[in-house]
Amino acid sequence: MSKTKKSEFSPNEYVVYPAHGVGQIVSIEEQEIAGISMELFVISFEKDKMTLRVPTNKATEIGMRSLSTPDVVSQAMKTLRGKAKVKRAMWSRRAQEYEQKINSGDLIAIAEVVRDLHRTDDQREQSYSERQLYEAALERLTREVAAVGGGDEIAAAKKVDEVLVSRAA
Repeated sequence: MSKTKKSEFSPNEYVVYPAHGVGQIVSIEEQEIAGISMELFVISFEKDKMTLRVPTNKATEIGMRSLSTPDVVSQAMKTLRGKAKVKRAMWSRRAQEYEQKINSGDLIAIAEVVRDLHRTDDQREQSYSERQLYEAALERLTREVAAVGGGDEIAAAKKVDEVLVSRAA
């Protein structure tokens, strides 16, 4: 494989991989796979105790991106403050849409899922699958907000929670 252009990602940089959320590039290594030499990003997802290897030439094609800008984070927070949009479609269809939004890696789309699935104490309880989707979206959102803001996940979770609670008031 020829190195035609300089990669836009570098070691120790935090990136968002659509299907897994925020990870850190540990290194860029050469590896021979099926007789072909490939350059790979080695991405560590500390919380999930997972390491992923992504071919450098396919990274942007599969949707890997740098962390969101603070502007995008504030846009996501604004989205959280909005009124929940609950479609009247069957749950299986909505669940599929929510899953797609979560795995898109788009912070605003993830914020929409959190907003739409958030329940206050006086609302009916969520089903198991609703809660699973909500928690997955909330975790992705919180991790990226934390990474953009300097890495404190507890503070980021509080920030997201405050926005959701203030919306309900």
